[in-house]
Amino acid sequence: MNADNKDQKKLIRTSYSKDITPDFDEKNITVIGWIVSIRKQGKIYFIMLYDSTGPLQIIIKKGVSHDDIFAQAETLKEHSSIAVQGIIKKSDKAPKGVELHPEEISVLSTTNKIPPFSLYGGQLPNIDKRLDIRAVDLRRPSAQSIMKLRAKTLQSIRNFYIDCDYLEVNTPKIIATATEGGSALFPMLYYDKEAFLTQSPQLFKEQLVLPFEKVFEIAYAYRAEKSRTLYHISEFISVDMEQAFIDYKDVLKIIEDLLLHIKNDLLETSSEHLELLDSKDWTTFDSIPSVTYNDAIDLIKEVDSKIEWGDDLSTKSMDILSKKFPHFYYVTDWPSAGKPFYIKCEGDYSESFDLMYGNKELASGGTRVNDKDELIDRLKQKNLNPNGFDFHLRVFDYGMPPHAGFGLGFERLMMTIANQTNIREVGLFPRDQHRLSP
Repeated sequence: MNADNKDQKKLIRTSYSKDITPDFDEKNITVIGWIVSIRKQGKIYFIMLYDSTGPLQIIIKKGVSHDDIFAQAETLKEHSSIAVQGIIKKSDKAPKGVELHPEEISVLSTTNKIPPFSLYGGQLPNIDKRLDIRAVDLRRPSAQSIMKLRAKTLQSIRNFYIDCDYLEVNTPKIIATATEGGSALFPMLYYDKEAFLTQSPQLFKEQLVLPFEKVFEIAYAYRAEKSRTLYHISEFISVDMEQAFIDYKDVLKIIEDLLLHIKNDLLETSSEHLELLDSKDWTTFDSIPSVTYNDAIDLIKEVDSKIEWGDDLSTKSMDILSKKFPHFYYVTDWPSAGKPFYIKCEGDYSESFDLMYGNKELASGGTRVNDKDELIDRLKQKNLNPNGFDFHLRVFDYGMPPHAGFGLGFERLMMTIANQTNIREVGLFPRDQHRLSP
């Protein structure tokens, strides 16, 4: 009934929106959520309530609902949180085939501001404006679907590796030496020493194959890249795997199995989110084709004659290649010169690969160098001081087994899964060159 909140009894939730079906007809329930929209049509109020599982329509009719409930409806505001106790009625016209006729409404919180953009339709402003009030922006149905897909995908990845007997590990994120060299590092003061936020768990996960053979990690990594593109963020989740006694060709099959596992999981558990985002195109694959770097160069030369063997593949080159391979594919056997010191090489070629989706690089990996002397030579070739990597090199004195692995940028994978063109749409509170808050 309509009363001050302090005089109302506390309403206890009995049901979530997703569980309410036409079988609930005439059942008395209590739901809690936030008001998405309020629409008055003649003597009827249509209120759309959302909870963490989805929407439920509430109907308040003059002459049918209690007078004080109808009067209370006039005071309700969009985005306010309410608890509603009432009777479920079947309705062919309502979403999900049901509507709630309230007998009591308790206002749990009310709004002081209306968001400067519509959360439930219409033209959205640029993402920077929405990120300023990201928690509010995340109430949008499409954002809800993205984040639920994100959570399900992380769960699927973790379950895949656990089911395959990999050990989940957590490696340090504060390091003394750059993993791969280069300048894209965030320096920090670690007591009285210089330290860095890690770019990758690469060296630690390699060491961990010595005692554990098969390891994986899902954790944040950091790169101080000043690239202002739709594909770059400074803080990202890296999905890493490393395994002893395999090479890079074995890793290709492991990734294929992982992606098929994710596909099947999401089609089974999250098809409604994929449909809302119009994001089922990526699920059409059953295997992942490969193209060697040499063959990729030949394909690109058909359109761009200026590209030469040994060149990295630019955005333009990847756009050309994506016309031939619009979905998942590997580019393998890259030139040695462009690969990190820990990648095994034979002459001009490396045992390495990149996983692509169209023109986006999602992951890279390869066979690792497991001989200490060879690794020292590779460090010198890259103009890196072996003394700075002593903590890693000393482990190789104890019989480092042959091994291989890869690292995958989770947010880039989520761009593919959620059909998004901006990487910041798939992170909760993305960090880039210009954003440190919220």
